[in-house]
Amino acid sequence: MKKTVLCSALCLMTYFNNAFAQSTDANAPLHASKPNYTTPYVVPTNESIKQVTDRVLTYLNNATPAQLVNKQTQQLVDVNTIDTNTIFKQGDFRLTSYEWGVTYAGMLAVAAATKDERYANYTKDRLHLMSNSFTALRSLWKESPVNSNPLRTVIEPNALDDAGALCAAIAQTIQQGGQANLRVLADNFINYISNKEFRLADGTFARNRPQKNTLWLDDLFMSVPALAQMGKLTGNTKYFDDATKQVLQFSKRMYNVQTGVYMHGWVQEMDVHPQFHWARANGWAFMAMTELLSVLPKSHPSYPAVLKQYQSLAKGLLQYQSGDGFWHQLLNRADSYLETSATAIYAYCYATGINEGWLNARAYAPTALLAWNAVASKVNDKGMVEGTCVGTGMAFDPAFYYFRPVNAYAAHGYGPTLLAAAAITKLVRKYQFKLNDSAIQLVN
Repeated sequence: MKKTVLCSALCLMTYFNNAFAQSTDANAPLHASKPNYTTPYVVPTNESIKQVTDRVLTYLNNATPAQLVNKQTQQLVDVNTIDTNTIFKQGDFRLTSYEWGVTYAGMLAVAAATKDERYANYTKDRLHLMSNSFTALRSLWKESPVNSNPLRTVIEPNALDDAGALCAAIAQTIQQGGQANLRVLADNFINYISNKEFRLADGTFARNRPQKNTLWLDDLFMSVPALAQMGKLTGNTKYFDDATKQVLQFSKRMYNVQTGVYMHGWVQEMDVHPQFHWARANGWAFMAMTELLSVLPKSHPSYPAVLKQYQSLAKGLLQYQSGDGFWHQLLNRADSYLETSATAIYAYCYATGINEGWLNARAYAPTALLAWNAVASKVNDKGMVEGTCVGTGMAFDPAFYYFRPVNAYAAHGYGPTLLAAAAITKLVRKYQFKLNDSAIQLVN
């Protein structure tokens, strides 16, 4: 018995001595040990990125049919037989939502980055369905303005949400050779944005919900890219003037220099402004400036100020990225959940800024690559984007933001994921990266 106990003790001592010997820096390069990353810590390749977007495209092609049907019989309807029973064939997402405006732009961006025309055709097929049926459905709307009209928010927008993102995507499609009759849609949207949307006395876009005279940071994106793209399409500088004014006037009220990010909401009649730094709203602001700078002439008098504000937000957001590569639902509250759509937007904006020369590649590229790897990990085998916060209003307490649900059917995740993929594709094609001292670094 004593021999058995002694033998067991010696074996344990040998095991622990060997384990200790193997884990000391004297005889093993511990700095080269493989970390247990939760998000893949790799330099993405064009092939790996395309695998992700192909899954998304396959899912969305099936989930958003570009067809009109009779709501009673479900039989297909062509543009010559449209009547009051005509609706879009049911899918997982609405073809006329602002989220789908972002998705249309994302499809165009992937097509441009990869030369795969299936992505551009996704957008063209759905926008052309709208434009081809617009005249008939508008006539029906004038006769009978009912909610079942599939183009009701296109014919008669009632908010920037109805008009901005779709207008921007349509203007881009026209510039890339879309059908001429798309222009009637773009003109209808920009007329609403420029002439009908509620504004404060100084011309800043505002809403009267949840309080009177409220600024939603979201509205920078719901307005600025449309104004920017129409400025490019028409050559009329009034659109650039309005777009830059919005960026600067929103920023004056809502950008917090100390935190480096924006508050979500601002109410004119409040003397105290509770600051909740909602991730996706900051993403909308980041994307609005990215889209504007992409087309704004450098000779425009407000170009330097917009660029400075874009760079300031880029620097501010950098400090809040988590070790998993995502950003939190509330940026400066690490106990709020990690959110996909905002992370995808940031990946897109950072990568675009690097590609365009607005941001230092050595400083920001690792952040963009990590963000993309995080987003890619949330695209499941079906091509659905997981971990996205559902549509969100505005609140002045933290619980509202902390407990917003996440869902793969939240439409906000798809366009940003495609945009991020396109920008990261260009990034890894333009620059070379490698692991240097176990960290991803820029080579050239």
